[in-house]
Parts: sequence; structure tokens; C-alpha cells
Amino acid sequence: MGLGGYITQFLFPLLIAAKVTVQVSLGAFMFAIATGLILATFRYLLPIALIRLPIAVFVEIFRNVPSLTHLFIIYFGLAYVGIRFGSISSAIIALGLIGGATLTDVFRAGFEAVHAGQREAALAVGMTPRLAFREIILPQTWRVTLPPIGNYAVQLVKDTSLVAAIAAPEVMFTARNLVVTTFETSIIYAFAAGVYLLLCLPLSRFAKTLEQRMAIPR
Repeated sequence: MGLGGYITQFLFPLLIAAKVTVQVSLGAFMFAIATGLILATFRYLLPIALIRLPIAVFVEIFRNVPSLTHLFIIYFGLAYVGIRFGSISSAIIALGLIGGATLTDVFRAGFEAVHAGQREAALAVGMTPRLAFREIILPQTWRVTLPPIGNYAVQLVKDTSLVAAIAAPEVMFTARNLVVTTFETSIIYAFAAGVYLLLCLPLSRFAKTLEQRMAIPR
């Protein structure tokens, strides 16, 4: 089989499957951003044990248990008790929760990186704690947290390969099926690697460019 045949038989199906990879990545990324920001905000604005303890437990569970375990619990375990999600929805929920745990600590560190004197100054001129948070602390937090968020986004795209385990028809699931039917292992996985590069390299470059544009002048 010539190169054209390999492209038609292997690369095109992988590119089609990349749409699912992008769908899962975007869904999980938005889920993770929302979860991480909300939980970190609660921890910052309401520093009481009743709030901090459940958030800390959530973060520890989702950061220290393998991602596949969470995928299986949401896809198979919840179905056992009558709560059913499709493979793509399960992937978005599981990866979003895992990312939310990671980004909770990222945003928390970002809040703490803003000098306490700025908050004190805002309160001194009559701002409420919530207004000071929204107008003074949060905008600076985005600048501080942008590099780790960008790194997380790239890692998330690569982590979508795990959802092949629950039959989500993304790149690695499609590649595995092609290997089973054709036994062209090397060329198929090489094409799969190329597809991930096509997805991750522009994303990495965009995150770097955005970081430079939002950099705080020294």
C-alpha cells in the first residue's frame, strides 16, 4: 500500500476522530475552569473549616486517584445504581472533575500571589471584600495562573487518550480499532501521534503568546 492508501485508510479516520477529542477537551476544560474557580473562590472568601474541609477532600481524591478509576466509576459505577451517562459525557465529567481539582489549587495559589496590601488598600477606600476580590484580586490572578492553565490545557488534550477505555470514539480508540483490523501498528500509531501534535502544538503556542501579551510589566 502506498502513502496515499495509508492516508486514506488510516489518517482520515483519525482526523475525523479528532473531532471527538476536541469536543471532550473543550467540554472538560470549561468544566474544570468553572469548578476550580468556584471552589478556590469559596476557599478564599470563606476561610472556615466547614467550607475548606470538603473542598480539600475533593481535591485530594481527584488528584491522587488514577484518572481511569474516575472514568470507570462515572461510566460503569454510576450506571450500576441507575445513573447513566454516555461515553463522551462521562469523559467530560470525569476529566472535568479531575481538572477542577488541579485548577482549584492553581487558582488558590493565584489568589495568594496577589500582595495582601492590595486587598487591604481596597478595603481601606471603602470596597467590600467581594468587590475587592472581583475588581482587584481576580484580574491579577488570571495573569498569574495563565501559564499553568495553558499547560493544563495541553495535558488535557493528551489525557483524552484515556477515554478510549470507555469506548469514546476519539483518536486512540479509533487507532486501536484500526490496528485490530489491519495489524499496521507502527504506521497507525505514528499517524495518531501526528494528530496529537497537530492539536497540541498550536494550543501550546497560543497559550505562550497569550501569556506574553498578558505579562505583568516588571
